[in-house]
Parts: sequence; structure tokens; C-alpha cells
Amino acid sequence: MRTFRRALLIAASTAALASGTAQAQQTSAEPAQADAPVAGGGDEIVVTGTRTQGRSRLDTASPVDVLSSEALGRQGTTELGAAVAAVAPSIDFPRPAATDGTDAIRPATLRGLSPDQVLVLVNGVRVNSSALLNINGSVGRGSAAVDLNTIPTAALERIEVLRDGASAQYGSDAIAGVINLRLREARSGGAASATYGIYRTDIDTARGSRSTTGEPAFTASVWQGFGLGDDGFVTVTGEYVNRQATNRADFDPRVTPTRVTGRFGDPQVEQYTGTVNAGKGIGGGWSLYGWSSYQDRDTRSAAFPRLASATTALAGYPDGFLPIINTKSTNAVGAVGVKGDLGDWGVDLHAGYGRNKIAYRTRNSANYAYGAATPKNFYDGALIFDQWVAGLDVRRKFDVLQSLNLAFGAEARREGYKITPGEAASYDAPATGAVAGASPGAQGFGGFAPVNAIERSRRSVSGYLDLEAQVTQAFLVDVAVRGEHYSDFGDTVNGKLSARYDVAPWFALRGTVSTGFRAPSLQQQYFTSVAQVVQNGTPILTGTFPSTAPVAAALGGRALRPEKSTNLSVGTVIRAGGFDLSVDAYEIRLRDQLGLSENIQASFSPQVAAILAPFNVPSARFFINGLRSRTRGIDAVAHYRLGNAADPAGSFDFTLAGNVNEIVVTRVPTNTATVNPAPVLFARSRVLTIEQGTPGEKVTGTIDWAKGPVGLTLRGTYYGDVNQPGTTPAADIHTGQHLISDLELRYQPRKGAQIALGASNLFDVYPDRTIPANNSTGVVGFPYYSPFGFNGRYLYARLGVNW
Repeated sequence: MRTFRRALLIAASTAALASGTAQAQQTSAEPAQADAPVAGGGDEIVVTGTRTQGRSRLDTASPVDVLSSEALGRQGTTELGAAVAAVAPSIDFPRPAATDGTDAIRPATLRGLSPDQVLVLVNGVRVNSSALLNINGSVGRGSAAVDLNTIPTAALERIEVLRDGASAQYGSDAIAGVINLRLREARSGGAASATYGIYRTDIDTARGSRSTTGEPAFTASVWQGFGLGDDGFVTVTGEYVNRQATNRADFDPRVTPTRVTGRFGDPQVEQYTGTVNAGKGIGGGWSLYGWSSYQDRDTRSAAFPRLASATTALAGYPDGFLPIINTKSTNAVGAVGVKGDLGDWGVDLHAGYGRNKIAYRTRNSANYAYGAATPKNFYDGALIFDQWVAGLDVRRKFDVLQSLNLAFGAEARREGYKITPGEAASYDAPATGAVAGASPGAQGFGGFAPVNAIERSRRSVSGYLDLEAQVTQAFLVDVAVRGEHYSDFGDTVNGKLSARYDVAPWFALRGTVSTGFRAPSLQQQYFTSVAQVVQNGTPILTGTFPSTAPVAAALGGRALRPEKSTNLSVGTVIRAGGFDLSVDAYEIRLRDQLGLSENIQASFSPQVAAILAPFNVPSARFFINGLRSRTRGIDAVAHYRLGNAADPAGSFDFTLAGNVNEIVVTRVPTNTATVNPAPVLFARSRVLTIEQGTPGEKVTGTIDWAKGPVGLTLRGTYYGDVNQPGTTPAADIHTGQHLISDLELRYQPRKGAQIALGASNLFDVYPDRTIPANNSTGVVGFPYYSPFGFNGRYLYARLGVNW
């Protein structure tokens, strides 16, 4: 609370100082340009958070960031999730390791909330989430979120980030806000680029030091615009990514002489992505539009090492082995639509489909129950999630008051979820000749058994009404209401009231109040598996069961309900000439929040042991409702542009953006289990992951300088401390407070050859290392909750050509 109050005072002081600056600059500074790192100038027209055409970013009643393609591309990473987190202070994109599928499909968070509490759109159309359920000890544990990295940065014109609850406008998931990916629309021109980088870093872990130069990453991308008749376009983008694995494991104290036995860091990735965006007039004021994207991603991450033993020798590994988890993700998504005018009414009718399949293989492994006959590679089965969506949006502007925009519409969705089993050796013991006492299943990642196989679906329909009235020249009011029906849990109604008052041409006040919801995903309702789960550094075989399954019900599980929220925000916008500042304070109260329970172990009591015995697992977990939390924070974004291309010193673009966030869990679920004594369903580590698993403070300062074709970007990002909690305070792993610096120098004419040289994490900063007491195996060298990762300095070069 002390940090939050201090942030309020700082924000108020900044606003007061900025207001004076704005008044002084009102007649002297020139308009800002649209390619600033975070939000650009104030004149970008946005389509997210408002259904009134022609409204700019700084004229909206809710805070909207506009992230340009230039800003996303002026950095070493080519991952969209990481690029967005680098320039948007309220978004974080940690890099988990040793968390199975979450290594391959990493979730992003907005305002510290769960990754599935932000809605992701592409060209305004809801896209499918990943089939992956994050069930291991990572940020976003228990969520099934959209994979931002399925859309290549080169395919984007810009991204609009609505930092406000928007369930009444867009439906489920928009509790924290909305990320709208706007694809490039080009009738001509194109570009190609190749980025190559390596890590040059000193790795100082708790038990020793070493250096590395290498672990290369390569990305090649190309886009081309084509004309389609007199008024149409087709823009095609292709991208190829090949990243080698990184390793930041500590030295293993269990071997002599001590050495690094694990692999802890980013996985090896090979990825292909293709995206098409198109539009064409068909006469009468109507046009057809559509887009599609397909990605094939092959990821290989490491499980914990299996040291040499009689068991590994029998399996054919006399020196031990390191299991590799091979995640093959294919994602296909797209939409088509028609829009135009029926009299005075604007109509948009569209339909979309998305499908994500994740197939798992465990390589370089063994099933100990097979002994010497064990296979070395296993097919573990697959997860599949798909979504159909169809929507109708209608709007009309009336000459009432200053103006009145009426919008209404409907949306229908069908979602499906499926688990298919793997080969028998991936999860079972042989029918005959099984090694006595040996655990069945592939080491590192056991396969899905036929008992885990499921196929479920659900449907939802919704309707909304949105009235946005310019009551006077200075006063704007927006009222939205949305009702939604789900086939699996029933009905919900949500509303939003937004208002804005322009006190002066350079100063405005704005605020919103809204309710929101998030439907429990099919993944959360039906996922089931048995896998090794790391707890306090030790892998434990754990079963994850649906909350209504007999074993879960006996331990306290119940049918899942939707999460609900109440959002409040108040803010100010100050602007004049080339300067603009927005400061927004918010409070988000969540109830019936979903969480993945503790790993309830058989050792808790004989009664729990008896419940788990038929399932051959020493530990079990399931999803539960009942958490309540309160999130309070402040977002501030200041931008100033100085000079222009004709100035001898060139032009400067300054951006300072920050987020202060405080999360408090105010209630945990009451145990409803019939066992006595009852196990705790939600304990210390789960609570602290919500409260302290994302940075309480994040501040990014960026300077962009350009003189003709020569440019430079210098960025510094401060991250507050993050706690990767254990079951006791002694087991907590803190990241510490750190400043990360990025630098890029480039030669970038509008057409022709281009080159850029840069360094991400220029000063080779790491999070605080994991102490030996919390790292008995030596694998987890650094906390994987770190919001900036733990890879160290990255040097890169980018070559390209524009035409």
C-alpha cells in the first residue's frame, strides 16, 4: 500500500508539472508523428474501445495505446509477445523454463492479471486461445491464453491495447483489457529482412561462473502488397524462425566433479508462419475482406536430468540422460466478412475460425517399467482446441445533441476441446515383463492415456447495445450493455459507463465503471493428465483432474462458474503540440476467480491416500472457484517529439511510460471436502504467485533519434522485484530490482538496403540467482518468473531491403 500511495503522489506531481509544460507549449510545438515507440502522437484513429468512427487515441474515454510496427521492429527480439512487452509498460511476457508446454507457448499478462483475462482480437475479430493449459509453476498458472507469437511482427501495421475492462463491449475474457492486432494493408511495396543474433554473456550462478558466446537465433521475414482491382489489396507475409536453446542451469552438486547436468533456459525453436490480409470493394458502397494465418512451430525443451544409476543403465543410459520435451504446435486462424451501408446504417457481418493442435513427443527418454526393452522416443498424444465465431455489428450516427452514435450487434461462438492419447509405452507399463517397482510412463513427460481422452464442446450467443453521445463539445458519455448465454453454465449480463470531460483544449478528465466476466475455459473444465510437477525443486508425479471428477469431488472440487469483475478507472489526458501525457488510475475487483488447487499429496492423511490409490498417483489437483482479489494501479504514458527531419540535429522522440500495480488476494476458497481433516486447497505459494508473481513497478524510457536515413533507439526498462514463491518463506526466490538497457543503431532509408546493429540487455543484467538451498539439483539457476528472462546480453544484426 505504501508503494501505491507513493505512486499516486508521483503521478499527481507529474500531471501538475506536465500541465504547466503543456500550456507553455500549446502554440510552439509541432504535431507528433505516428511512429513513436509506445503511443505515438495523439492523432492516430483507433477502432478499439470505441465504435464511433474517426475517434483518435487521445480523444477516447478509456486509455488506448497504439504500438506501431516501427516500434515493434526496432529491437532484437522478433517474438511479438516479447516485442510488445518491451514497449508497453502494463504488459509482461516472462520466459518460463522447465514447465513443459509453457516453455513453448508463453503467455502474456496485462496489469498483472491472469493471461486469459485479456481478450485478443485480430482486425477486430476474436481469435482462438491455445490448446495448452498452463498447469505447472509458471506465471499464469491455470490459464489457457491466446498465443501472441502466432502472428509475425512483420505482418502488423500496428497494435491497439485497450487498458480497461471491456466485457460489455466485447464479451468474455476482457477483464483486464483488449489487445487488437491490426494487420498490414498494402496494395504495393514490400520488404524483406534477416535478423541474426547471439548471446555474449557471463553466467554467474550460485555454485559457479562461466561464459558463453553463441546460442544463435535467426529470423527471416518478407511481406509484399498486391493491388486487387482499382480499390482492393492483398498483403502477404512469410516468416521463418530458428532459435537454438539457451542454458542457464547451475552446477549440479550431486555429481563429482561438479558440472552442469541440466538445461534451463529458452527452448530450441523452428517455426514457419504465413499470413494473408485482403480487402476488395464489390460496389454499392460494400466491400469484402478477409485474413488468415497459419503457423507450424517445433519446440524442444528439457526436463530435469536423470543422473546415472542402475535404473538408467538398465534403460540403456549408463551415464544418465536428459529427457527432451518436443512440442509441435500448429495454429490456423482466419476470418471473412462483408461490410457496407444499408441506408444510414453501417453493417459489418463476419465469420471466423481458429484451431490449435499441440502434439507432444518425449525424446531421449525411457520408460523404466520396460527395462532394457524401453523405447527411447515416445508419442505422448495431443491437445486440440478450435473455435467458430460469427458476428454482426450495426451502427448509425444521429444528429442528436452534438452527436449520438448507436451501435448494436450479436455474436455466436462454438468452442471445442479434445485430448487424444499417446502410444501405450508413453504412459503405461508393458503387459508382461514389467520391472517391479518402476514408475510407468516416459520420463520427463508422460503421455496421455485413453482414460484421459475427452472431446467436449459448448456454444454461446450474445447481444450488445452501445450508445456513445457527445453531449456537449466538451462532454462525452458512452454506455454499453451486453448479455451472453453459454450452453454450459447459463447467462450473464454486463455493463459499462464511460465519461470524458475536456476542461480545456489541452486538458481532459476521463473515467469508467464496468462489470466483466470470464467464462471458465473448456481446458480448465476438462483437462486431465498425470505428469511430473516440480515443487520446491523436486519433481512429483501429480494427477490433474476435472473439478467434477470423482477424485476431485472427494477432495473438494465443484462445477466451475464464470469469474466476475468490477472495474473502476479515472484518468487525465494532457496534450499540446508535440507533447502528450495520459495518467490513469484503476481498481479491479475479481470474485469467483479460478485457480488450480494445491498439489494434494497422499502423505497428507490415510483418507487422502485411499482416494488417490485407484489412480496410482501420489498427488492430485483440480480447478476451483472462490478466490477474490483486488488490483490497484496507475498507468502513465508521456510522449514528446522535438525537431523534424529538416533540423540539423535531426528529430527526437521521447517516451516515458510506467505502470505501478498492487494485487491483494482478499479471500481464498473454503474447503468443501468431506475428508477429515480437510486438505488446504489454496495455500501460500498460490496466493503469493497472484500477488507478487508480476512486477509491482515497471518503467520504460525510450529515446528515438533520426537524421535522414540514420537512426538510433535507446531504451531503459526498470523492473520491480518479483517473487517466485515456494511453500515456505525460505523457499521463495526473488528476482530483485533491475534496469535493462537496449541499444540499436540503424541505417534505414525508405527504400533500398537497410542495416541495424544492436544489443538487448546491453549491460548483461540477470535476475538474482537462485541460492543453493532452493536448488538442490542445480537445474534452476535463476527464477523463471523473471519478467525480463534470464539469458543475459544479446547482440544482433538486421539486414533488410524495402521496395
